[in-house]
Amino acid sequence: MNSKQFFNVRVYGLLINDNNEVLISDEQEYGMRFIKFPGGGLEYGEGLIDGLKREFVEECNTEVEIISHFYTTDFFVKSAFNDSQIISVYYMVRNTSPLNFTTKTAIFDFDGQGDILQSFRWVKLSDLTADTCTFPIDQYVTDLLIKSL
Repeated sequence: MNSKQFFNVRVYGLLINDNNEVLISDEQEYGMRFIKFPGGGLEYGEGLIDGLKREFVEECNTEVEIISHFYTTDFFVKSAFNDSQIISVYYMVRNTSPLNFTTKTAIFDFDGQGDILQSFRWVKLSDLTADTCTFPIDQYVTDLLIKSL
């Protein structure tokens, strides 16, 4: 194995509210803008569920519980940012604390400026398409979510 090749384990939450909308994260980092589901990379020493719960607290100031496993990457996905292979795990989640973060209606409607920016939007499940998300793995999961509804 090439020493530059490594696995990057990511974990994401599909949070659907009472209005049949899914939470989407608009982000700007590494000089590019992208749309994905809330979540991110595991930190060394944590499991998938602990990592997802940490990500929701850090990003959304919201505690979540796992409802069910939704999907784990079962095909090769190369990172858009480096030479790693992405392994992504998606869970259906529900909030266990009140939602205490601002949501926007426009894409990439960031508050402030900087190299790393993030905002959240609710997207109606009826309006959801694979093109809602930027990365191929999220597009694949979006298709699976649409088919499961």
